[in-house]
This record gives sequence, structure tokens and C-alpha cells, in this order.
Amino acid sequence: MSTTRYVTITAVATGLGMVALAACGSGSSGSGEGSGTESKTVTLVSHDSFNASKDVLAAFEKKTGYKVQVLKSGDAGSAVNKAVLSKGNPQGDVFFGVDNTLLSRALDNGIFTSYEAKGLDRIPEKLQLDKDGHRVTPVDTGEICVNYDKAYFEEKKLDPPQSFDDLVKPEYKNLLVTENAATSSPGLGFLLGTAAQYGDDGWQDYWSKLKDNGVKVVDSWEQAYNEEFSGSAGGKKAKADRPLVVSYASSPPVEVLYAEKKTDTAPTGVSTGTCFQQTEFAGLLKGAKNEAGGKALIDFLISKQFQDDMPLNMFVNPVVEDATLPELFTKHGAKVDDPQTMDPKKIAENREDWVKSWQSLVVK
Repeated sequence: MSTTRYVTITAVATGLGMVALAACGSGSSGSGEGSGTESKTVTLVSHDSFNASKDVLAAFEKKTGYKVQVLKSGDAGSAVNKAVLSKGNPQGDVFFGVDNTLLSRALDNGIFTSYEAKGLDRIPEKLQLDKDGHRVTPVDTGEICVNYDKAYFEEKKLDPPQSFDDLVKPEYKNLLVTENAATSSPGLGFLLGTAAQYGDDGWQDYWSKLKDNGVKVVDSWEQAYNEEFSGSAGGKKAKADRPLVVSYASSPPVEVLYAEKKTDTAPTGVSTGTCFQQTEFAGLLKGAKNEAGGKALIDFLISKQFQDDMPLNMFVNPVVEDATLPELFTKHGAKVDDPQTMDPKKIAENREDWVKSWQSLVVK
């Protein structure tokens, strides 16, 4: 899920859907087009990693009569901030891409209108973090985890780390690269994972140990994964020297999908004891010009058709219980049975202070 939660896994994947999205939104001037008649365009505001197959969006258009226009607004944090600044006069009708690490910021600023989506009963309650208010609807989920370069650890005859505790052991000194928690969603998710693991009184001590053990911090997921991590295709080209990186449980399938030479084995693995669960949501923006179209789009985002299409376009897991994961995910993706989680209210109460403390401790 670069600097959004995504920015989800790979810039290549994002590029695949650009033509499709442009086609679905072409010839329209936004959700306010037309005079005196209902707009037939519905505008989705999102972070840069939203992507969907052309035929899936075409199916929505055929079924509802609405064309989808996608307005991409940078990484997840930037997109949420822009939505807050345009509260009441939104850039579109639906916002997609606010995750559980930033959810409180969106809800506390009142940017969404309550809407109970059709098909919500197919989504586990534990993912419905606003189930009483229905201001947001879960759309996808996944885990932020440390990934490792299999070849490096095989060559060194060293077992890859499997837990947070492992990462501070001497044998893993100078091997990990992570993203800045102040500028990157996966970086923030990894910080929250350590806070969930070690508690309010223990996470800073853990990060002191991690710093002493040579953790490297860079600004974005793209820099960490594609320039610093020796296990990725980009990292190999860049002659990267860090065999551990904070990324996603879905990263190994991506390496297989975009490998220059066909392979049956992912070159990277996942340290499943280092994971933090991340869920992304969509909501009807308050002041939407096409509220009916926005509701129809939210319903569609949790339809089986869209949910089945999503894994190979955004490299995230579907949230509906009747969705089907592609073989690429079931064969090469990591199964995380017990990821770290945190109540969004606790995140809201502590996020800014934790990030500031983290910066003082690790970056400065």
C-alpha cells in the first residue's frame, strides 16, 4: 500500500489504470456539470494509488449511468489535508483513501456525510471503525510489515527476523530501512505497530535500541523500497544494500508479477511478527454536488466485482467476505494471523505527540 498507504507498492501498477480512468472521466467537467438536471458524472477524490480495471469501471457506468472522474490528490496525508481544507465545498463527491492512521483527522473535521452502504453486512464488524456513524465505509485492508531479501539471508546463512524484538538484535545491525513517520503512511504505521507492541511507556526505548542498531530512515516508501532495499527489482538496479525494509504483506506478489523474468518464487519474504493492520475507507463528502452518484459509487466500491478486481490493481486485500483473492496473492502473499492494531481514538489522542517524539529521538 510509496507515501500513501499506500502509495501502494509500485508506481508501475498505478500507471496501468491511467488510461482507463481518463476514459471514464473524459468529456466531463466534474460533478457539477449540467444545469437544472442531475449530473451524470461522479467525482472520486483519492490518493495517487487508486486504480481499477477499465472494464470494471465501464460496468459501473453501464449499470448506473454515471461516469467516474478520478481526481488524484497526492499521498494519503496530503489528500486528507486537502479534503479538510475544502470542507463544505469539496472537490468531488466521494473521498477514498483515508486509513485508520488518519481516520480521526477526517472524522473530527466533519468532512463526510453519513451513508450506510448497501452490502455493508458482508464486511466484518472489526473493520467497520465508524459502524455507529456510517460516515466512512471500509474498502480494503492489508498489513504494513518488514520485508526481507531472501537471497541475502540465504547467502549469509542467517535466519530473517520475524518479530519486532528480532530487529534490535546485533545480527541485524545496519540492515533495516524504514520511512519517516512524519511524511509516510507506512512509516507511521510501523511506528504505531511498535507503540501497540511495547505500549506508551516502552516504544521510545525500543526505537532507541533500533537507532543504536543502525536503522536508516528515508522520506518515502518509494525511496525505501525501490532505492534502498536490496530485495526489490528497483533496489537491485540501484545496487541497494539494505536487506530489510518496511513495506507491505502484499509486496512479494508484486515482485513476482513485475519480475523481468518469469518466476515461481517471490524473491522477498515478510516478517509476520512486525505487522500493523491498515484499512482504507471511502466516504460521501459533505456538500457533494452529486450525492446520489456518490452513494452509488460507494456501493460499487464494496461490490464483489470491484473487490475481486482490486488486489491486482492496488495490491490490497478486499474487505467483503465473498470476494475471491487471485492465485498470485494466495501463493505468494503472506498470511498475517495476528497483526498489531490500535483504536482510532487512541491514534487520534497520541499521533501528533508520538510523531514529534519519534522525530526528536530518531531523526534529529
